[in-house]
Amino acid sequence: MDERKPRWMKVRSPGGRNYRRLKRLMRSQSLHTVCEEAGCPNIGECWEAGTATFMILGDVCTRACKYCAVAHGMPTELDEDEPRRVAETVRAMELEHVVITSVNRDELPDGGAGIYAETIRQIRALQPGCSVEVLIPDFKGDEEALAVVVEARPEILGHNLETTERLHPQVRPGGRYWRSISFLGAAKRMDPGILTKTGIILGMGEEEDGLRQAFADLRKAGVDILTLGQYLRPSEGHIPVARWVSPAEFRRWKDVGEGEFGFRHVESGALVRSSYHAKEQAREVTAGSPGTIQEVMEADIPAPAEVVGPLPGLVQLEMGRSRPS
Repeated sequence: MDERKPRWMKVRSPGGRNYRRLKRLMRSQSLHTVCEEAGCPNIGECWEAGTATFMILGDVCTRACKYCAVAHGMPTELDEDEPRRVAETVRAMELEHVVITSVNRDELPDGGAGIYAETIRQIRALQPGCSVEVLIPDFKGDEEALAVVVEARPEILGHNLETTERLHPQVRPGGRYWRSISFLGAAKRMDPGILTKTGIILGMGEEEDGLRQAFADLRKAGVDILTLGQYLRPSEGHIPVARWVSPAEFRRWKDVGEGEFGFRHVESGALVRSSYHAKEQAREVTAGSPGTIQEVMEADIPAPAEVVGPLPGLVQLEMGRSRPS
């Protein structure tokens, strides 16, 4: 397939005054943003508008998914002062909505959940009018860790499914399909008023039936918001782009997600990423009811590329599992 970007994928290179100001601010606080680490195509637009997605818990992930640009390996020591610095930067930026995400930290007992919760509390204290969205890892399916984050009361709790069940073993060896879906269902059970959110990347080889099944499974977990965007290959070491999804198809999937499956909101477009238009979603979308999937599945089955045990180590396991009815 021709991997040259089609015309609708072209974006202006970042470099405006506000972009440069925010970059200096991030560096002065020794903070990371997923906008930079994951090579987000919207970095110029969002930073010029004064919004950013902070990436806490360092910039090295313990998992190695085949589509992701974030560096992987064994992370450095936990930075317990990071929540304060994030909150001070949020206040300096005068943000109305902030998104907090992270790398996976499988070597930590709680996966970093405590740092998430403390970051939310610090932001509440220093910038009270700012709504908070978190995009969390799966914490290996640990419900106690999930509860720590939910109890800090973010307005939106997100966890990305990323791809269909069939493609998980090949492109997302750091995660498990049913663990991710049920993790969102458990969050909705813990706090029915919270907005739950997930994202799927198109263009990695998915098929229509698989996407529809993923939509149905996510709705069984009561997921409110779905984002759909185009896969961009970070390097030759990552899986290739299988196809370029047209703007018309993205519009169709928005209609399918909202009209046929009942998502409260679907943000769908080639350049859409998890935090795109996040502030508007926090203000305009109301939470739905919990679904029928409310307990975490596959918490006891490590995924390939997941660090297990007290010492660093990788496991390679067969990923197959039947879908619950």
